[in-house]
Amino acid sequence: MAKEYSMEQIASQVRRDIVRMVTNAASGHPGGSMSSTDIMTWLYFKELDAAPENWQRSGRNIDMFFLSAGHMTPVFYSVLSRRGYFPVEELSTFRLFGTRLQGHPCIEKGLPGIHQAAGSLGQGLSVALGAAMAKKLDGDSHRVFCLIGDGESEEGQIWEAAMSAAHQKADNLVAITDWNHKQIDGDTEDVAGLGNLEEKWKAFGWEVIVAEGHCFKSIENAFSQARAKGDKGRPVMILFKTEMGHGVDFMAGTHKWHGKNPSQEQCDQAMAQLEETLGDF
Repeated sequence: MAKEYSMEQIASQVRRDIVRMVTNAASGHPGGSMSSTDIMTWLYFKELDAAPENWQRSGRNIDMFFLSAGHMTPVFYSVLSRRGYFPVEELSTFRLFGTRLQGHPCIEKGLPGIHQAAGSLGQGLSVALGAAMAKKLDGDSHRVFCLIGDGESEEGQIWEAAMSAAHQKADNLVAITDWNHKQIDGDTEDVAGLGNLEEKWKAFGWEVIVAEGHCFKSIENAFSQARAKGDKGRPVMILFKTEMGHGVDFMAGTHKWHGKNPSQEQCDQAMAQLEETLGDF
C-alpha cells in the first residue's frame, strides 16, 4: 500500500469487509470473525514471514498459518486480500457458487494463502503440528501458526494434538485461541464448561501467554513473547481475550451473531460505526 495505515484503520476496514460479505451472501459467520479481526490483522500485516510474493502452497521457507475454526473465513479472506494475496474485488464473490471464496477454506480452487481445507472443528491444530514437525525435519526455521476457537476447544482432538505437540517438543508451533466465551449455542461455560484454559494448557505442557485481543499493544507484546519462548522446547499458546462481534454495538457480546447474516438495514447501521479506510470492495 502506498499510504501507511495504522493497525486500527486496517482492522476497521476488515470488519467492514466481514459485515458486507456475509450480508451480500445472506450467510456466513460474522461473530468470531469480528472477535479475531485485530489478531488476524496483526498476524498478517506484522508477524508472519509469508509475504504474498513468497507464498507457496508447500509452505517451505515461509511461516505457515492454519485456520482451524474454518467457519471464520470472512476475516481470513479479508486479511488475505488486504495483504495482497488476491484482488480485494474478489471478496464480492464470497460463498457464491463456484467461487474460490467458499464458506470454509478449500484448496481445490487454488486460492493463495490457503494450505488446508478446513471445516470440521478440532482438526486444524493436528495439521499445524504436522507442518511444524515437517519444518523441523527439513531444517526450516520458520514457524507455524494456528487459530482455534474456545468453543472449538471442546473437541477432543484439540487436546490430543496438545499432548502430542508437547511430547514432540514442537517449539516452532504457535497456537492462538479466540477466547470470546461464546459459541453457536450460547456461553462456552454453559455448554460444556471449559474452566481455566490458561491452567489447562500449562498442564498439557505448553508455554501460555494471556493477552487482550482488542489492544494492539497487547497483541504486539504477546507475539513478541511467543518469539522469545520459541526455542524453549515447548509449543506456545496465546489466549487472546476477545468479544464476539466486536466493533458493532448490536453484534457485540452475544452468541446470536455466530452464524447469522445482517439485513441490509443492519449492514448500513454497522457501516456507520466502522470507518472506511482502505476502500470497500
